[in-house]
Amino acid sequence: MSLTLEVFDHHLGAFALGVDELLKDYDESSVIFTNSGHSRGLEEIRTFFSNFLDSLPDDFWNDFQVLEKEVMAEVAYLVWSAKPYVALATDTMLIRDGKIVTQTFTKF
Repeated sequence: MSLTLEVFDHHLGAFALGVDELLKDYDESSVIFTNSGHSRGLEEIRTFFSNFLDSLPDDFWNDFQVLEKEVMAEVAYLVWSAKPYVALATDTMLIRDGKIVTQTFTKF
């Protein structure tokens, strides 16, 4: 298994374990870009994920569905939905040396 895939799989599984587990995939130089701005460094990324997780309805994860998952070299790509809450979303991550360096996230 490639290190990129290992980090990607850890990231996906970490949602069930909480923000502290999610943060293990990032460092102080990591950045998450969204359609509403960006979060840089562990403190801002913690706030981003805390707000995201706190906003989810109780049955969100029952409706979560991976539509496409790909890894090539240092890039991981995910398309997912959680209807009726999220019709479609994408995440793209640049993973280097075991950390998510840059991530983009957009939901529709």
